[in-house]
Amino acid sequence: MGDRSISKQLIEIDGIPVVARSALAFEKSRHIDEIIIVAARQEIGYYQGFKKKYALSKLKVVTVGGSSRAESARRGFQKISKNCSFVAFHDAARCLITTEDIDKTVLEAYRTGAAIAAKRMTDTVKKADGEGWIEQTIDRSSLWLAQTPQVFKKSVYEVSAAYADKSDVPFTDDAMLAELAGFRVKLVECEYENLKITTKQDLYLAQATIQRRKKE
Repeated sequence: MGDRSISKQLIEIDGIPVVARSALAFEKSRHIDEIIIVAARQEIGYYQGFKKKYALSKLKVVTVGGSSRAESARRGFQKISKNCSFVAFHDAARCLITTEDIDKTVLEAYRTGAAIAAKRMTDTVKKADGEGWIEQTIDRSSLWLAQTPQVFKKSVYEVSAAYADKSDVPFTDDAMLAELAGFRVKLVECEYENLKITTKQDLYLAQATIQRRKKE
């Protein structure tokens, strides 16, 4: 983003912080019973204030994250209620997620044990060598881009996390954890607009999307 004075999760888009927009989408889902936010220690106060400010009645706790994405996910998981049977992991930077897509993904996880939001690859995909020369054009018909939420039966995630502790393979999302542990994970086609806020350009795109949705 360039501006290091504030994390991207706290940047406001159309008057609402990125993380609050994500939480509100989960708040509205009838399949979500509790919300846990994992945050940097110095920002916990901001997130705790969101519970009242944005009427997040399902926000159970805000906890400190770890030194890696995996450790942060683990710490959030440790805060879930004992009677929880499914858990959904979501990247707060994907603040355009809709409640409808959350519900679709959760329902598929109920059916299969593990499901993630995703979108089909629409661009032509090239494999390159180390110098940027094309080596191969890859068939995109079976390629998808992983998104969040990623939803798992509690026992599936527990086994996957335990497997990760014994593996040296680096993983980039929770679905990969489950894959490495031997579980099958179902892809659920969701909105193309479920982008991850990464650059300043993404902020403009998100703002335009939000304004359009208001008119629909």
